[in-house]
Amino acid sequence: KLSQQQKVSDTEGSNRDIIAFATAGDEAVVQVFFIRDGKMLGREHFYLTGVQHEERADIMADFIKQYYAGTPYIPRELLLGEALNEEDGQLIGDWLSKKRGGRVKILVPQRGEKERMIELAYKNASLVLQQDAEKIKREEARTTGAVRQIADWLGMAGICRIESYDISNTSGFESVGSMVVYENGRPKKNDYRKFRIRTVAGPDDYASMREVLTRRFLHAGKSTEGQEDSFSRLPDLILMDGGRGQVNVCLEVLSELGVDRVKVCGMVKDDHHRTRGLYFQNREIPMDTHGQGFRLITRIQDETHRFAIEYHKLIRGKGQVHSILDDIPTIGAARRKALMRHFSSLEQIKNASLEELKEVPGMNERSAAEVLRFFGREEGKDE
Repeated sequence: KLSQQQKVSDTEGSNRDIIAFATAGDEAVVQVFFIRDGKMLGREHFYLTGVQHEERADIMADFIKQYYAGTPYIPRELLLGEALNEEDGQLIGDWLSKKRGGRVKILVPQRGEKERMIELAYKNASLVLQQDAEKIKREEARTTGAVRQIADWLGMAGICRIESYDISNTSGFESVGSMVVYENGRPKKNDYRKFRIRTVAGPDDYASMREVLTRRFLHAGKSTEGQEDSFSRLPDLILMDGGRGQVNVCLEVLSELGVDRVKVCGMVKDDHHRTRGLYFQNREIPMDTHGQGFRLITRIQDETHRFAIEYHKLIRGKGQVHSILDDIPTIGAARRKALMRHFSSLEQIKNASLEELKEVPGMNERSAAEVLRFFGREEGKDE
């Protein structure tokens, strides 16, 4: 690689651009070196596509026309790594000379320092292509390759869209659900959805999940032609963050709604709460925990949790949920939080005795009595 200030020995005082390109399949990378007053001041590379069936001379001619049509500076000399055909060479030379207001020479060096500069530009272009190919290969392995591995484990074919769901709450209060979508191993964030739990009181994750799934697939059934949204497209696979119980809830909802083409699998955890396998069609399937498929499942899990928790925090942070406890005299923010931590649901608070309420940190007899009175109960009596 040349330093930007490195002198080109036989080009003292010259202003020239050096252009070479490398191809791979349908793509090409063009490398341009900018030589000004005998020094290399910079370089840039450019991507071209749709070149697989093009002649190399035509690729070079098309690039020169596109590039110099959009740049105000025209150098005195172009050194090319590929000869133009005679007609293009003449037309492009005349056009550039007219733009520059002086003759522009177009040369294809065959030896010496100029030829070595062309070779360096070509090697740089080849290196960019190679690095991009390796990057694409790695990305393919962690996305579509990972999906294929999951499909092999499950004995499925053609998995594209995966949906995953999670429930988040604080001791059963302010429950929300999340839905994240991955297509071909990549997150499709425009299709993510949030759910406020409407019908479930208390920390019942199964019932909350049933509500979320029912609303999601009922909505899909209402989609009409020409009015498609993210719910109108059914997933190939639903990934539940749990084993048999979560999977059965999902299968029951799908069966009740007549959705029979969607497959469901759950994640089986070990004693340390780490995923060790997949629960699918009433059996546990082991996974290669060092493979790309496992890493993709982990990313989907983490993203589903993140999205649910983020929504839950947003609701709490903005004060969008008004707790019924806020309406009870003497019950401020500290006592409300203490009640929510002590009892697992609002229903338990409603049914608690005076003595049970007094046991909550920060509560006294007066505040406990106010809770009983608010819920229409006589002081010291249980319903």
